[in-house]
Amino acid sequence: MTSSYSTDIVIFGGGIAGLWVLNCLRNQGYQAILLETDKLGSGQTLASQGIIHGGLKYALNGALSGAANIISDMPARWRSCLAGEAEIDLRGCRVLSEHYYMWSNSGFRSKLKTFLGSKSLSGRVTAVEKQDYPDFFKAATVDGALYKLPDFVIDTNSLLEVLVEKQRDWIFQVTPGSYRFARNESGLINAVSFNDKGNQFTLEAQKFIFTAGKGNQQLIDDANLAEPKSQLRPLNMVYVKGKDLPPVFVHCIGDSFSLTPKLTITSHSDANAEMVWYLGGEIAESGVGKDPVAQILSARKLLTTLFPWINFEETEFHCFAIDRAEANVNNNYRPEDAYFVEESNVLVAWPTKLTLTPNLADNITEYLVSSGVVPSGIAKEQSLSGLLEAAKIATSRWD
Repeated sequence: MTSSYSTDIVIFGGGIAGLWVLNCLRNQGYQAILLETDKLGSGQTLASQGIIHGGLKYALNGALSGAANIISDMPARWRSCLAGEAEIDLRGCRVLSEHYYMWSNSGFRSKLKTFLGSKSLSGRVTAVEKQDYPDFFKAATVDGALYKLPDFVIDTNSLLEVLVEKQRDWIFQVTPGSYRFARNESGLINAVSFNDKGNQFTLEAQKFIFTAGKGNQQLIDDANLAEPKSQLRPLNMVYVKGKDLPPVFVHCIGDSFSLTPKLTITSHSDANAEMVWYLGGEIAESGVGKDPVAQILSARKLLTTLFPWINFEETEFHCFAIDRAEANVNNNYRPEDAYFVEESNVLVAWPTKLTLTPNLADNITEYLVSSGVVPSGIAKEQSLSGLLEAAKIATSRWD
């Protein structure tokens, strides 16, 4: 016998985007549940560096419109949430560094000083005097210029935990391929049927939201949607473990202004409290297609060149591939803002960047209201806890 359940919103995809949207919707009175086919945060969320940035890196080539303007308010928005003063209370999420820095060699200093002193960037970035350098740069044996950005870094593991804890009763794991989307007489998707580990049931909803990152394309295919399209941008990420590594949070700028810094470093602790440097930026993009030996050799050489005062002999280097998923709009154009598109009662969404997640949730909730989707007002929700298992949180690659 097939049981039938109903809710307002069903979200597929349990990374930060899906969990944030779930929290926002339930805080506004919607009945919403989230379904995940793997562990929560197992894709792009825990592969991100956790940088909450204000778009300054997009200004490095003079591109102050578009992405830079959209993102500029995001650090303040996140800080309000972290202080428990905004729409989602993120107290309990750890901040790894209250500041993020930008470092360039001395030969680039005058050009950088002129650029960052422009009116458009006034007040958004400050030069750091040598006496005020963090310990890592005080030990530098090469001359350079250091700037402090309004960005900061969060621990994505603890962010997942905070978002999950607030809505734990409404987050479930489903087996891949165990569900089928159903359409009503108007051709709109209005239900999804499950045959999961012997349990057969149907879940009806007013709207469905896909926030599964790379998994969005499979969901698009499963739902037989025509308009939403996903694209992937691969990375070859590197991390370095070493008990004597100091914490550092910095963009290293290369010989020319670029949207992508030569190297971006964030620092983390593994399960054994050993320091981990997580490397992104141009090294991750140019390393796509390289085998692990070649990628690690490139990373080791770059680190040694940039930071000759650090001994990397007693460190471990590892790398792994990750795909960033984005909406494919206008023939492979990279969207600057969080993005979603609706078709057949389904909203397919991509936050584009971690820092834009609140913006995505804003856009979705505003759209639901404008579309006449309101909380159902049912006093007591129906639980799926007897049919589906609770989804578990993934761990970082270095644990």
